[in-house]
Amino acid sequence: MPDERLRILVVDDSALVRQVLCAIIDAQPDMQAVGTAGDAAAARSRIVALAPDALTLDIQLPGMNGLDFLRELAGGPPLPVLIVATPTEAEVQVARQARALGACGVLPKPRLGVAQGLRDDGDAICQALRQAVQEARAARAAETARARSAAATVRADDGAAAGADRGPGPAAPPGRRAWRGERVIVAGASTGGTEALLQFLAQLPPHCPPVLVVQHMPAGFTRSFADRLDRHLPLRVAEACDGEPLRAGQALIAPGSHHLAVRRGEQGRLEAALLATSPVNRHRPSVDVLFDSAARLLGRRACGVLMTGMGRDGAAGLLALRRAGALTYAQDEASCVVFGMPREAIALGAAGRVLPLAQLGEALMQDLGDADAAA
Repeated sequence: MPDERLRILVVDDSALVRQVLCAIIDAQPDMQAVGTAGDAAAARSRIVALAPDALTLDIQLPGMNGLDFLRELAGGPPLPVLIVATPTEAEVQVARQARALGACGVLPKPRLGVAQGLRDDGDAICQALRQAVQEARAARAAETARARSAAATVRADDGAAAGADRGPGPAAPPGRRAWRGERVIVAGASTGGTEALLQFLAQLPPHCPPVLVVQHMPAGFTRSFADRLDRHLPLRVAEACDGEPLRAGQALIAPGSHHLAVRRGEQGRLEAALLATSPVNRHRPSVDVLFDSAARLLGRRACGVLMTGMGRDGAAGLLALRRAGALTYAQDEASCVVFGMPREAIALGAAGRVLPLAQLGEALMQDLGDADAAA
């Protein structure tokens, strides 16, 4: 069985920092440090020899600083790079330059000698690496999907031209429809979720009910994630703002620093609510916060979807949704990157249906149509 752990290359001029970062990465069940480099020349050879999924990069390197090396990498094949710098280097200007050159983010080096700081900094680094790799894979998948779609369009056009004398075919479905009541789709994911969400949202039609999404992701990454989804999907996708009205055909992504909930505004319309309250299940944003708010406010008018991820966040919230009469779905084990959150929800009896990722969106829309027809 192939090793599916993420392959990370650590580039830093300090042997101690390299050792610490490797230990942090190797302690994760889904990643491994495949090599290290102390300077740019060694990093170049390691990239070619080891084909890492991502690398951590220090700002200060012998002979060439990290930003110059990042410029060099920008001319090659796409490779997620996370700048891991000393606190004095992790300034706004350096972060801005690094991101402009293609870095997925800038984080401080682990605080050596401070146990909690070491854990927190290490967790942030590993989560950022996961998200960077997942986003890179999602972008590649989207490119492949666009290429296939373009090829299919060409084939369809050729077929239409060849069969133009066969008479009219079945009528196309209407471009938009009105949903009964205030339907809202709420979805949550963690590890593996960036690619899963891309595939799920791609199955929803442009006229679908409003979608609210929680993806476990550090602050500073969610806006670029939303922008990337917006470029690749027919839906409008944006990072959620407090008080933003919910609209059909739009997906709002929880920012990495706030919980996302649904509430009714002063004029009675449904809107997004951002909450800076304490983490729930060690997460902010938390899937449970979103699901619980939808269960309380919307009941059977909500639809809940829980996808790939580690831990149990979202399981209790999905159960609350099901008890409130909502349609509830969990991604199946075979299509999950990590079958943690869905497994916990299934064990609670929270999932009305357990489906492969490739069927989640289409099944949800079919069930919504059936529910509206029966109403």
